[in-house]
Amino acid sequence: MEQARRRRLRPSPARGAWRPGPAALLPDYLSALQRLAGEREVIFWDQLGCGNSERPSDVDLWTMGRSVAEIDAVVRALGLEAFHIFGNSWGGMLAQQYVLDVPSGAVSLTISNSTASIPRFADSVIRLKAELDPGTQATIDRHEAAGTTHSAEYQSAITTWNETYLCRTLPWPAYLTEAFQNLGPEIFETMFGPSDFRIVGTIRDWDVVDRLAEIALPTLLLAGKYDECSPEDMREMHQRIAGSRFEFFECSAHMPFIEEPDRFDRVMRDLLRSND
Repeated sequence: MEQARRRRLRPSPARGAWRPGPAALLPDYLSALQRLAGEREVIFWDQLGCGNSERPSDVDLWTMGRSVAEIDAVVRALGLEAFHIFGNSWGGMLAQQYVLDVPSGAVSLTISNSTASIPRFADSVIRLKAELDPGTQATIDRHEAAGTTHSAEYQSAITTWNETYLCRTLPWPAYLTEAFQNLGPEIFETMFGPSDFRIVGTIRDWDVVDRLAEIALPTLLLAGKYDECSPEDMREMHQRIAGSRFEFFECSAHMPFIEEPDRFDRVMRDLLRSND
């Protein structure tokens, strides 16, 4: 197996916390979670193909099954017998698949601003695009149709999307801007597609909605009012996972750990302490 990189913050011997990063995006955008390292170990994992991990050219590696196997390999390599698992966005999808398929020592699951269904996510993106101003919509549609998504005009329209539905804290923190500037396009385009507006990659049909009732871990779901991942869909996920907890962030889009950090920290610490 190609080598994946991870970082461990160990200010105390408390139960380890393991947090998967999203495909293609540098996990450094999750660096805000270092705030939780004051009372427990926090482990950041750079998935193969992004961050400081190797970036192989074999596109056959970019599947959900291969990604789940990588999580299992990291957990085994670190000897984690009891840990909390946190996933934001793609990381939330991967975390769901992992706890559904792999017996492990996970003691809690946090699904942050994610989905249990790519087809439903695709529908949400279409709805949200229709709420942008007509000029931005037209720019996105024109360049998507022409295949000119690397143009400056298209990227400007995507900046509008990102500042509306991903992170509404302006200006963006430098580490978030850097993460997007260093996006790993190969893994994103293979797994998702050329953009969120045209999902044609290997996970285009991924859907575990009907399996959510199998999740038996203490589970926390985080949703943002302005998120590209529909908060209504996340509320349904909460209803399908017995005993789960749902937290709605009124001032956030996709990244409450940046947009509402104080409340995010309180919610996370409460979950982690309750399940140590």
